[in-house]
Amino acid sequence: MAKLSLPVPGRRFVIGVPFAWLVVFFLLPFLILAYISFVDMGGDIHPFKPLWDSATGTLHLKYENYWSIFRSAEDGRLFHTIYIEAYLRSVWYAFCTAALCLFIGYPFAYFMARSRPSVRPALLMMVMLPFWTSFLLRVYAWKGILADQGVVNQVLMALGIIHEPIQMLYTNVSMLVGMTYVYLPFMVLPLYANLVKMDFRLLEAAYDLGTTPFKAFWLITVPLSKAGIVAGFMLVFIPCVGEFVIPSLLGGPENIMIGRVVWDEMFTSNNWPRATALSVVMIGLIIVPLSLYYYYSGESAAEARQ
Repeated sequence: MAKLSLPVPGRRFVIGVPFAWLVVFFLLPFLILAYISFVDMGGDIHPFKPLWDSATGTLHLKYENYWSIFRSAEDGRLFHTIYIEAYLRSVWYAFCTAALCLFIGYPFAYFMARSRPSVRPALLMMVMLPFWTSFLLRVYAWKGILADQGVVNQVLMALGIIHEPIQMLYTNVSMLVGMTYVYLPFMVLPLYANLVKMDFRLLEAAYDLGTTPFKAFWLITVPLSKAGIVAGFMLVFIPCVGEFVIPSLLGGPENIMIGRVVWDEMFTSNNWPRATALSVVMIGLIIVPLSLYYYYSGESAAEARQ
């Protein structure tokens, strides 16, 4: 079969459009953040002070905006700051949310992939249906469900299981429930896209050879769906690290994540350089491991093709 190829100008256009999009909407805002993160605002109210002093010919970079993230102001110890605690807490909650989404979403994606083709569009619509409702409305709905006088407590008390309301709102549980609910479709969709292309005759062959259903699932289905698992995990983990709305509405004071810390530094303390430094570190915290993973994955795939 002859391979179709675009002419060079068309190829450059197709490749250049997404690159231009990334430059305008990612690289340029990131450079602005990096610029502000080195500014010494002093007593000014705007963060766009020049870094270059033309009179003296010197470059003024305030590294303290980054150094204060890792060094405690009280005793000078490294990695004992509220910012490091917020980073670690954010990574932990993002990991737990991604793991819960994988645990809940994988069976549903597998069921969708194994269902009849005529039913799959309806199942896909059920997964995407929450996107038709406002994000804030969905989060506020969970406040009504988990509140002391909410639906869950009222049902449990009506059944006689409990005699007084259980505090579920403003806890770790309420925050993880809200984040799992909101980001679950981001796990289901890539898993379904990967599983629906799987050749299920491999499972039938495994059964004919005497393999148990669980062993066939673990040795055949899970390895073949690895790309969907990684994609879904990243799609959930990355936005959860910087999540601000859900922890603010459903979490308690002990659930302060890095998104809330950035918001407080920028709008409460009016310390834009430190807020942008926190954002730059958070972006590096996400992009560097992700880039290393894709780099070594690409090398492994190239070696496998050879």
